[in-house]
Amino acid sequence: MKKITIAIDGYSSTGKSTLAKQLAKHLGYVYVDTGAMYRAVTFFAMQHHYVSENHLDKNKLIESLPDLHLHFEFNPELGFAEMFLNGKNVETEIRTLEVSRLVSKVAEISEVRSKLVEQQQQMGKNKAIVMDGRDIGTVVFPNAELKIFMTASPETRAQRRFDELVEKGQHVTYKDVLQNVMERDYIDTHREDSPLVKAADAIEVDNSAMSKKEQFQLVLNLVSDKVTA
Repeated sequence: MKKITIAIDGYSSTGKSTLAKQLAKHLGYVYVDTGAMYRAVTFFAMQHHYVSENHLDKNKLIESLPDLHLHFEFNPELGFAEMFLNGKNVETEIRTLEVSRLVSKVAEISEVRSKLVEQQQQMGKNKAIVMDGRDIGTVVFPNAELKIFMTASPETRAQRRFDELVEKGQHVTYKDVLQNVMERDYIDTHREDSPLVKAADAIEVDNSAMSKKEQFQLVLNLVSDKVTA
């Protein structure tokens, strides 16, 4: 059975990472969460006071990019790879609402995108990879055999994200999470460099009313069609 590249793009909190992890585990493929990479850069920028709600020192962040080292390490207990920033596991720190509020601002910077896209393309040179993000099917792997574009209503996505954060013990309000979802949608779709758009050959999956099981089976059928073609 041939190995393929699977690119999963879409709006924030549509469950891209959950689906990608399921697929990678089922197929024995490598999984790469590009969102975690952008979150790690954002966390780095926050630590060094390069970015805040009302401030972005783009030049300082760009100058520091050579000193910023990202890699994933597989955690067998969790069943997926965790994000490491300069040798430190930051998987928990990058999943906060504070990072979510700033990540789209950092992801707009062309130099940041260029650095990460180069790393992502290197990771996928041997295929057998599932990668999710905002520009995987349009920029990172424009020739991917299977491209999925995931969407759901802002309210549905905000509720999912709110439930996830509360479950992790974070003190947030649904209103704040919904506002963050809509702000990220706007920034992601309006940035000049690699805006979030559906690739012409991507298959759209609206999972507003889908269970995770239904979604997984739908996409698994799409994968089967590609690997046996």
